Amino acid sequence: MWWEPVLAILGGLLLLYAVALGALFLYARRHPETASMRSAMRLLPDLLRLCRSLATSREVPGGVRLLIAGLLVYLILPIDLVPDFIPVLGYADDVIIVALALRTVIRRTGPELLARLWTGDDDGLRAVLRLGGLRPD
Repeated sequence: MWWEPVLAILGGLLLLYAVALGALFLYARRHPETASMRSAMRLLPDLLRLCRSLATSREVPGGVRLLIAGLLVYLILPIDLVPDFIPVLGYADDVIIVALALRTVIRRTGPELLARLWTGDDDGLRAVLRLGGLRPD
């Protein structure tokens, strides 16, 4: 059916949102002075805008833009490593692939370029940098 890929993309985005909220929640528990729930709610839209900016910016290396395009193609295609109809594992592979791809994109882009392209608040940027394994300033 035509709606299955759309549903899979929405499910993947919701799962990514839940993972991002969980990461921000854990970060906020360790550093209560830096993160707020408002930042958590804005994280996914800000992250999607960042991916769009990274994919279209000429400052970003071509390999990073290809990785973002490949990730989008993987999420759109109905073929997965683990089929989505398998409970929990079906979407877990999508989350792992998205997390690894985002971590690679963040590391290859660097904190300076990410900070220039980031349209969200500082709490969200710190969470994204931590996702990439980079130390926020």
